[in-house]
Amino acid sequence: MGAWSLPSTAGRPVTVLGGGVLGRRISACWASKGFKVHIFDTDLQQTTGALEYIKTELQKYNPDPAISPESIDVRGFQDLAAAVSSAWLVIECVPEKLNIKIDVFADLEKLAPSDAILASNSSSYKSREMTTRVRPETARRILNTHYIIPPGIRSVELMTSGTTYPEIFPFLQEQFRASGMLPVVAHKESTGFIINRVWAAVKRECLMVLSEGVASPSELDSIWTEMFIKNASPPCAMMDSVGLDTVSFIEQHYIDERQLKDPGVIAYLQKYIDEGRLGAKSSKGGLYPPGHTIQTKQPQQQSSSQNHDAQPSSYSNINAPSLYILDIGLSNEPLEAYTSGRILVGSADGSTPLRTVLFHQKMPDGIAVCSSLAKIIWTNMGIPSQNDGAILSCDLSGANLTTIIPPGKVHTPKQIAIDEDSSSRPAKMYFSDREGMRVFRCNIDGSCLETLIQTGDWTNKAHITDQTRWCVGITVAPREKKFYWTQKGPSKGCQGRIFRAGIDMPAGGYDATNRPDIECLFDHLPEPIDLEIDEDSKTLYWTDRGELPRGNSLNCAVRRDDGSYGEKDEYKILARNLHEAIGLAVDKKNKHIYVADLGGSVYRFNLDGGERIKFYEDQGSFSGIALCNA
Repeated sequence: MGAWSLPSTAGRPVTVLGGGVLGRRISACWASKGFKVHIFDTDLQQTTGALEYIKTELQKYNPDPAISPESIDVRGFQDLAAAVSSAWLVIECVPEKLNIKIDVFADLEKLAPSDAILASNSSSYKSREMTTRVRPETARRILNTHYIIPPGIRSVELMTSGTTYPEIFPFLQEQFRASGMLPVVAHKESTGFIINRVWAAVKRECLMVLSEGVASPSELDSIWTEMFIKNASPPCAMMDSVGLDTVSFIEQHYIDERQLKDPGVIAYLQKYIDEGRLGAKSSKGGLYPPGHTIQTKQPQQQSSSQNHDAQPSSYSNINAPSLYILDIGLSNEPLEAYTSGRILVGSADGSTPLRTVLFHQKMPDGIAVCSSLAKIIWTNMGIPSQNDGAILSCDLSGANLTTIIPPGKVHTPKQIAIDEDSSSRPAKMYFSDREGMRVFRCNIDGSCLETLIQTGDWTNKAHITDQTRWCVGITVAPREKKFYWTQKGPSKGCQGRIFRAGIDMPAGGYDATNRPDIECLFDHLPEPIDLEIDEDSKTLYWTDRGELPRGNSLNCAVRRDDGSYGEKDEYKILARNLHEAIGLAVDKKNKHIYVADLGGSVYRFNLDGGERIKFYEDQGSFSGIALCNA
């Protein structure tokens, strides 16, 4: 075998193995400066989510102004050989388990080019430990390149495997600087590198303080913040953001390698892990309660203006969702309104500009994201008088546009909900048909379409003009085995109602027109629209676009132990003074509510209606909104 030489980067990609939180951020660093990037993950949802993350969040990485968004070349792969076949640099971001990393480098020795530099992003394992199944000459191309969490922290630590070719380090330092990073080379092998050695000691002592009952997480963080830099993420919040399961893996490795006596932190962390309290990525929270957000600066106080809307702060919650928003098109020229709808994507705090995924939609109204298929699904109302509504889908990127329910099968489809929580039955899609006066259910591909509720006959003029029959909002409660929908009533009429019925049609020959299990939960509402339910808290949320004082609002009601919601007027108004509130989405992991209104704004609230912020103002006429945590 000839002497090894540094690889050429011309026309060759950087390949990142793993499309998770760090993998997609590492990829974004390289992509922002025009490097070709391949992202490999066996999970299609992860690669699709990584590609969408880069498109949506790239501006946070200070992209090279000379590079147009269209020229950015980032591709996703599920085939490892194809992903690495021409790479000059491969960076593994697989789970922090040594046996997995050993196998990865053994595979890369066979599949990657013989001159490719092979790197591990591990923060706790020396790359020397990962070379046990590769040839000595391959081990000389292997090293650690440890990123922290870009774009907030733009440093990367480089460390030898013990035999790494020395010329690799100045070469990579130059390339990392070109990608917008600050590279620092460790002078020798060290478990934990440079900053993590310091952080490991601080973190361990913090955990001892907690496990011994000396202080609570919030007390410890408050004194740390006061004593050190107030704008830095404090230790307990930082551990929550990383994930307490990952923290535990790393701590156990330190203990094993250094033959330390565990001071009790592993057992302390295991209590959280056993309860599913893994941190920010868990709906159960971690050291902090569910929904705690890591802030890069203090949130602004609510303004004293009439609508009490605060402007969004800058958040660095690495588990925050992307927002998919429908612009119905009403703000465009009248002749264009019926064909100028859009699907937009933005960030959870409005910090990135809205990006258009699809144009030229026919009055899009309801939207959902099917996480298991990485698909956007939405309703197009069409022209209400022409019975030409349809339901469509596409990939998160906007590709593979497909008609699921063709025009004529549904009249005026409105809000949509997906039940994909059950492993015992296929994912189902529920949607309301306004002038069609029906509630439908079908498979995600549109097959097995069935009518669950029918309140009238759309060919009957008396029925179709009776807006109390119009079905609009929809949500599903799989554990309760119920679905909920709204019948909005006329504008300003205070005849809106919310209903509930069983997922399964009652036995005895009943059909959608006469089923006996329909319950009216609330009536005399101004004009209820979209619905969503949080089954963990048994809370039903809905938007109402009707008149003040109870309309133009966000509302909720809590289901009692007997399954009822109390009297038909027993509900809570969480927020008012919206601009014809339509779309609704509840982020159950981060404990936020998002509302989109026809005024072209998005609002975010805590689950109790507090900490209201308003962003993406005057961007169109918004109807539906959906969240994607992929």
